[in-house]
Amino acid sequence: MQPISPFLWFDTQAEEAANFYVSVFKNSRITDMTRWGEEGPGPAGSVLVVNFELNGQKFIALNGGPEFQFNKAVSFMIHCETQSEIDYYWEKLTEGGEEVQCGWLTDKYGLSWQVAPNILLQHLNDPDREKSDRVMKAMMGMVKIDIAGIEKAYAGE
Repeated sequence: MQPISPFLWFDTQAEEAANFYVSVFKNSRITDMTRWGEEGPGPAGSVLVVNFELNGQKFIALNGGPEFQFNKAVSFMIHCETQSEIDYYWEKLTEGGEEVQCGWLTDKYGLSWQVAPNILLQHLNDPDREKSDRVMKAMMGMVKIDIAGIEKAYAGE
């Protein structure tokens, strides 16, 4: 068992959201669903909890009602190797959502994601502050991260 699992509170869209995320991420699946019985406050037979995996990471989604909303204080980072990966996740997750800045987006359910190339994180951690500062400046001017632009900034071009 995974020691920590993200637990996502939805109003009524837990099953819809889990199906959406499973369709976006390869090697993903719904693993279990719990439905309300006759005694629950939700309609009997409706979904209460959905357990799902995204690339092996376990998540739990709850239909808990409208009391709580997602905000940008918590996000999930998608580590990408190529621009085509960045473009793929960006296109899928911004559909019905919102582009933010610096590789951040909010999907149609209000959940925040960071779509970031690994090379960006490496360059930001470079001990040469001049190089990492140029990369930071370039990233701050981007909405969706562009690897070629990051590489040019790193090289000082």
